[in-house]
Amino acid sequence: MQIIPSSSIPEVKLIRLKRHGDARGFLVETYSRRDLLAAGISAEFVQDNQSFSAAKGVVRGLHFQAPPHAQAKLLRVMRGAILDVAVDIRVGSPTFGRHVTAILSAEETSEIYIPEGFAHGFCTLQPGTEVLYKVSGYYAPSHEFGIRWDDPALDIDWPIDPASAILSDRDRRHPVLAELPAFFEYEAERVFGVAS
Repeated sequence: MQIIPSSSIPEVKLIRLKRHGDARGFLVETYSRRDLLAAGISAEFVQDNQSFSAAKGVVRGLHFQAPPHAQAKLLRVMRGAILDVAVDIRVGSPTFGRHVTAILSAEETSEIYIPEGFAHGFCTLQPGTEVLYKVSGYYAPSHEFGIRWDDPALDIDWPIDPASAILSDRDRRHPVLAELPAFFEYEAERVFGVAS
């Protein structure tokens, strides 16, 4: 397991998994609390979720849960491929409003870690895509929020024409980031382990 901080927002981490294969198939260790702790990821995951998207061009997001039910996520693709997006929504963060993208696929056996304080979404790049993700907080519908996926201020380079994106009605109605309340405050000491 190789854990690589994003060059633009180091709190978001790409995790490359080692595949052990032979004539029978392969085995991949997909979760190691010890390795995550060694990389500074202390989130305790309490729930697994799986999503299936039948078509290419399905957009899910940008979603998050607000405190006290905030969620960190550890996400991987079981079948197909996605463009994954994490947007920093921590007020006061030096990277507030900026995003990280990563292409994840079943063939590459990679994961992405997204901490609390980020909105998350993805676009399917292949039909029949399945995504599995661990979350550090239980689902709390009363604390579930989102940001409009195509908010011009975010400048996300989605791999799809907006007119042909397949979204839920709820995702079409999310506000832009500028209209969002300050759900998360940036705390430098939590991120870097030192007082600001």
